[in-house]
Amino acid sequence: MKNAIITIVLLVVSNIFMTFAWYGHLKLQQMKIISSNTPLYAVILLSWGIALAEYSCQVPANRLGFAGNGGAFSLMQLKVIQEAITLIIFTVFTVVFFKGEALQWNHFAAFVCLIAAVYFVFMK
Repeated sequence: MKNAIITIVLLVVSNIFMTFAWYGHLKLQQMKIISSNTPLYAVILLSWGIALAEYSCQVPANRLGFAGNGGAFSLMQLKVIQEAITLIIFTVFTVVFFKGEALQWNHFAAFVCLIAAVYFVFMK
């Protein structure tokens, strides 16, 4: 049980870094911290730097959580958990940092489908 909780926490932290690595530069551009003229290679290097922190949590989470290593989850379960966490983190990020992005009914429908995916992947 302890490994399962640590795995989930590491996946959450990893996904926070991942979301900032993938989409944070858009917010930095809105805030005028970087400009639209900032070279793409500079934005990529910044994102890679953030992604290093993401991988530093993601890889141990998968290694610790994988049933083949004594963890609590199958490979498929790990992936579906990670996708569900990604969607939750991305939604919070979007609502908090990008005020113009509104949640709509189809987004909630997608969430329900993802919750169903988590349910089905854990079925015996």
